[in-house]
Amino acid sequence: MAETDPKRLMDPKTGFSHQTGTYSSLRPPLPLPPINQPFSVAEFCLSLFHRTSTDGSTTFVVNETAGESLSYSQFVSQVRSLAYSLQQRYSLSQNDVAFVVSPPSIHIPVVYFALLSLGIIVSPSNPLSSNSEIAHQIQLSKSVIAFATSKTFHKIPSLKHGTILLDSPEFLSMLTQSNVDNIIKSVKVNQSDTAAILYSSGTTGRVKGVMVTHRNLIGIMAIIHRCNMNQGKDNDKPPPRPVTFFTLPLFHVFGFFMLLGMVLSASTMVLVERFDFEEMLRAVEKYKVTGIPVSPPVVVAFVKSDLTKKYNLSSLQRLGCGGASLGEEMAQRFKKKFPNVLLAQGYGLTETGGGATRVIEPEEAARYGSVGRLAENMEGKIVDPETGEALPPGRRGELWLRGPTVMKDLL
Repeated sequence: MAETDPKRLMDPKTGFSHQTGTYSSLRPPLPLPPINQPFSVAEFCLSLFHRTSTDGSTTFVVNETAGESLSYSQFVSQVRSLAYSLQQRYSLSQNDVAFVVSPPSIHIPVVYFALLSLGIIVSPSNPLSSNSEIAHQIQLSKSVIAFATSKTFHKIPSLKHGTILLDSPEFLSMLTQSNVDNIIKSVKVNQSDTAAILYSSGTTGRVKGVMVTHRNLIGIMAIIHRCNMNQGKDNDKPPPRPVTFFTLPLFHVFGFFMLLGMVLSASTMVLVERFDFEEMLRAVEKYKVTGIPVSPPVVVAFVKSDLTKKYNLSSLQRLGCGGASLGEEMAQRFKKKFPNVLLAQGYGLTETGGGATRVIEPEEAARYGSVGRLAENMEGKIVDPETGEALPPGRRGELWLRGPTVMKDLL
């Protein structure tokens, strides 16, 4: 008997299969590297970055608060230097955990990429967390080394390899080692290895550690890469080089994967150490910011504040909104005030490595109140929480998700 093609059983409008009770993504599937190919997410991002025509002198990250910046050539050099320094000075093993607790700075991307390239697990935390919260997270993650600043150092308990201060002369010297390209030991990182331990919101109990693999993050990066390839393909003029203002904390899953995506996209990211709405508007004008990942309260501020009239926001093309639901009325009011800015909502979890659904084009954004379609390679079910029965379109239930970006495990 001939096998039935499951795609023929799928509703082309909803992606729903009555036979399996499963929704499939309506977006074209994305190829990913073979799972048995050693590949860290840092290597994946840098490999795509090196294929761009971006000059090394292009600015990668700006700390507007401190007046500091880092070019791409400096970033790559510092990542290599820090990775080499860590190999030489500390007896770290692959899959050791490094705890990071620091305000946003130009050093954080360097630390993340150096650790990821060595197969060291990154475990970032909110610098405003209490001592007891930090202690709980360190206990969960079994961290053996920490990166902090002189202002957050006191929150870190004693660890096997101690704590490195990001604002110390010792750390700065670790960024300036020369002739390390051929000296760094070759590290093979399996895609199934844990890349990061991110912390859940703790809405259903104590905070949990979410183990996200290199494969999970590569799945997210592949989606971002496709978005980049599709932007401007229907226009005669190439799109402007992306500049993103970061309202996101770099320890949160949204900020974490967006930071990785900045490198892959050869984008410029503008940071501030503490968010201020008017400072953001000033930065949009100064740096010709094209995109901002935001939470709904920032969208509300855009709609209601008269400060937006003081600054030239004409460069702004897109706001990616997530973290909570945004009401239909507020989305409509934003579109009326900023008709040339795409407000693209999305939905995800720390446990899904970030985005599970998203809006990618004006037609989808016009469905106000929607968080978009299932992301590439993602499947979903709407399930009755009482019976476990898969429900058809139009029924309320619990959302189940399956795909390459779904976490490895919980701690």
